[in-house]
Amino acid sequence: MRSAQPLSSSKVSDSESSLLPRIWALLRPYRGWLALVGAAIVVSALLGVVPPFLTRAVFDRALFPTDGSGVHLTLLLWLVLAMIAVTLVSSLISVGQSYLTTKVGNLSMADLRERLFAHLEKMELAFFTSTKTGSIQSRLANDVGGVRSVLTSTASSILSNAVTVAASLIAMVLLSWQLTLLAVALLPGFVYLQRRVGARRRVLARKTQESLSDMTAITEEALSVSGVLLTKVFNQSEAELARYRSENARQTELQVRQAMAGQGFFAVVGTFMAITPALVYLLAGYLISDGSGPAISAGTLVAFSTLQARLLQPLVSLMRVTLDVQTSMALFRRIFEYLDLQPAIVDRPAAVELPADSPGKVELDDVHFAYPTPVRLSTADPDPVALRSLGRGGGGGGMRGFSAPPTRTPVAADEGRTEPRPRRWAVAGTSLVVEPGQLAAFVGPSGAGKTTLCYLVPRLYEVDRGAVRIDGFDVRDLTMSSLADAVGMVTQDPYLFHASIADNLRYAKPDATDAELHDAATAANIHDRILAFDDSYDTLVGERGFRLSGGEKQRLAIARVLLKNPRVLILDEATSALDTVSERLVQRALAEVMRGRTTLAIAHRLSTIAHADVIFVIDEGELVERGTHAELLARQGLYAKLHAEQFGGGQVECRCTDGVRFTDGTVLAPSSSREY
Repeated sequence: MRSAQPLSSSKVSDSESSLLPRIWALLRPYRGWLALVGAAIVVSALLGVVPPFLTRAVFDRALFPTDGSGVHLTLLLWLVLAMIAVTLVSSLISVGQSYLTTKVGNLSMADLRERLFAHLEKMELAFFTSTKTGSIQSRLANDVGGVRSVLTSTASSILSNAVTVAASLIAMVLLSWQLTLLAVALLPGFVYLQRRVGARRRVLARKTQESLSDMTAITEEALSVSGVLLTKVFNQSEAELARYRSENARQTELQVRQAMAGQGFFAVVGTFMAITPALVYLLAGYLISDGSGPAISAGTLVAFSTLQARLLQPLVSLMRVTLDVQTSMALFRRIFEYLDLQPAIVDRPAAVELPADSPGKVELDDVHFAYPTPVRLSTADPDPVALRSLGRGGGGGGMRGFSAPPTRTPVAADEGRTEPRPRRWAVAGTSLVVEPGQLAAFVGPSGAGKTTLCYLVPRLYEVDRGAVRIDGFDVRDLTMSSLADAVGMVTQDPYLFHASIADNLRYAKPDATDAELHDAATAANIHDRILAFDDSYDTLVGERGFRLSGGEKQRLAIARVLLKNPRVLILDEATSALDTVSERLVQRALAEVMRGRTTLAIAHRLSTIAHADVIFVIDEGELVERGTHAELLARQGLYAKLHAEQFGGGQVECRCTDGVRFTDGTVLAPSSSREY
């Protein structure tokens, strides 16, 4: 099975030049508006160099004409009006430009967020079991938010400042090329230093976002309802605070370092720009006193000083925003890394819809499966906790394959791929058939692979070898949508959104009527309990349904599945965590939901599946026994020993060379020897 992997290093965007086309692709839908913004910026920048020439005319032609004719008030009035008009037009253009750039930037960021969210929704379950939820949230919120300024203001600022600097330099050359050489003498050195500072800030920006991602993960874990409950039960509030405080201190340090990176550089630039006018006046004095150079009038000197002052702000801003862009490249890389991940489980090009009238026969044919290698991103080291969590199957089935012998090491689906560590079979060579309408139970020791095996049916994981079929169709040949519609699931810990009961039920069928909700709730044995709440079906269930009991959540989950009306139903230990009364209520609801459906029931409590049509006993990812309850008890194999443990009070006396010996004198053969 090929898990989601980042593109090879040759394909990942490692340089700014390779990122720019991808960033431009975000803006391409708005290129018409961008052209208008560009025109506005150019016009505004060109208008910005007009006032200094008007100022020179005010001095040399209106106030102090060189011909000694005295003050020309009419000309002065027109020049002043022209200066006011230029300022007003520039201001109006600036307002329109700001509106357009802000709108384009935010729309493109909305597109990027939506694209990233949609891409993550397509990723397979294994990706999420190996990635912190907080890290995903951080890239969606913090990273995308961090690059928003590049598209809302920085890009237009670069163009505006670049045009302003270019126009100012041309105007300064026209006034006096000698003074211009002095004014820009050190600019090449500043450009070199700016690139060095930018490289440093890129590194700091990446570290800062990674730290922010860790903080988001800590917050999401510790301040969720489950996290707070766990913290209080184990009295670990101080430990969680210390964990957050440590990362917060690291984040603060990185923020300070990032903010201060380049401040000395800008201080040098600012100092040079501040003293340059004095040097210009000194050079002008030499040129005037020497008499051999061109004549420099008072108006020319004032105009040049105005342009030089005007050059300072956009030049420093241009250097600053260039650094901001270089910093933002690190964030764009983090975003594009997620977009470059290829989902491992997708529709095949010729995928077909599962027929609506298919009866629901489930077949596993020599199925082999090993958990995929965790995704490794270049922007952050893999999280050791996430790596460990990848070894745990959904719903409690552990990846016991890590302890399997080397002979069970699978071969990667794509030849030539190098695995960082051997992958072990979690399901090995399993073949079975569940006829339409049958109740098939899967039992076995904890971590035997029961949940993993059932998760292969709705294609939450993809087989490495063999095939999983529904009504003769290989699930890999079916569309993901039709497969999801055909297979329903009730898990041990049903997930409910922080919304009303009605909204949670309608998640399975958004257009369900109130009558359909009531019928499903009645069938699930929860309708009367819902009516007992003050707000009835409008009652908010709280985060993950924490305002409801375990039995109430399970029955709501069953009602939700009833609304979906699947042909194949998977029950993942749906009653193992309930008390006797709740279990009885849920069992009645399950009896209703299983009627006429092919059901795969994963169970630890053998009493809940004694009436199953067929029971499959799983151990170490292999199917070791099959039959009815009575047949398996008579066989005196693993199922009988598990039954004795639960109902006969059998205790392990010792582990011997001939297997596991129980206090009742029975012995379990070495081939199935393990802890129950």
